[in-house]
Amino acid sequence: MTHTPAPNRYDNMQYRRCGNSGLLLPAVSLGAWQTFGGYKDEQVAAECLYRAFDLGVTHFDFANNYGTPAGNAELVCGKILKALPRDEMILSSKAGYRMWPGHMANGARGILIASCDQSLQRMGVDYFDIFYSIGPIPTRRWRKRSARWIRSSNKARRCTPA
Repeated sequence: MTHTPAPNRYDNMQYRRCGNSGLLLPAVSLGAWQTFGGYKDEQVAAECLYRAFDLGVTHFDFANNYGTPAGNAELVCGKILKALPRDEMILSSKAGYRMWPGHMANGARGILIASCDQSLQRMGVDYFDIFYSIGPIPTRRWRKRSARWIRSSNKARRCTPA
């Protein structure tokens, strides 16, 4: 897919500082949830993502289990977003809820690290600007350790243990 971004895409969107990080987020962000890669096809997803970007939306949010089957939103949207300049987007994803069967699938430190790796692969990017830890991770210590490892391995610029 190809897309030429609108030259005036930053003229009307308001951007707000996110805490003391220096990161500027648009007043409106777009998340995939079950829509893209779920009940809407790739063409509809492309039209929405490109139009949002042309209106100044620069933050796109995903999760390891968005779409049908789980993870499909990242696959569908990752292909579409390749047509946009990566350095002008803020991509975020999250993990913490069940993604695969077995005792390691829910609440273990490994799910955050493995989910981050798998999400990066599905999206076709080298890093996320923000990676969230959500869901029933048993201890804050596991969330902090996972976040530290993900950041130190350059898989995410910001990683937040919930």
